[in-house]
Amino acid sequence: MASLTAAFPGAEVIDVTSKAPEPWVRLSPFYPHGDLPVPYSDGVTSQSVEGIWQALKVFQDSDVDPAKLRITTMKGLKRTVRRYGPVLGHRTGLDGDRLLPYETARRRIYLPAYRWVLEHRATDLIELLRSKHDVVLLDYTTNGDVTVPTTPLSHAALIQLHIEGRWPSENDPETPRSAGSRTP
Repeated sequence: MASLTAAFPGAEVIDVTSKAPEPWVRLSPFYPHGDLPVPYSDGVTSQSVEGIWQALKVFQDSDVDPAKLRITTMKGLKRTVRRYGPVLGHRTGLDGDRLLPYETARRRIYLPAYRWVLEHRATDLIELLRSKHDVVLLDYTTNGDVTVPTTPLSHAALIQLHIEGRWPSENDPETPRSAGSRTP
C-alpha cells in the first residue's frame, strides 16, 4: 500500500479485494451477494460471481460443480488444475452441452455476471466512486483486457471501465454481426 501511496500521491487507495473492509469488499467477485443469475441456466442463481465462474469450469477429471454456487464464506471457491487436471473450458450452464474457450467464457459468463453485480448489488458503491476525483483501486492483478489469457482479469480494472462507460464487449470479436447491424 505504501508503494501505491508513493506512486499516486494524493490519491485515495481503495482495496476492492476479498480482504477489503466494508463496504468495498462488496465489489469483490467472491462476495456473496446472493441471487445472481447464472448465465445459460434459467432460474439458477449463485451467491457470488466467483461461484459462477468456478461452478461452470470443466476440467479433464471433473465436470461442473453446482456446490460452488452456494458458497457464502468467500473461501473454498477455487478449483485448480493441480487437483482436477487441465481446464477444458466453461460449460454453457450447469446442463449445457457446449464448452466455451477461455476468452469466450470471460465474455459470456464472467463479464455479464460481474456487470450484473455492479448494476444490481453495488450501485451505491459505483456512485460513490464516481463522485471521487483521485482514486486508485487495489486488486491482485491489473489486467483489464479480456483478450489476454495469461493473467487473471482484474475486477478493479472492470470497475474503472464500467465507471468510464467502456465495458468490454460480451460478444466474441469473431462472431459475425447480424445482417442488420451497423457499426457507428
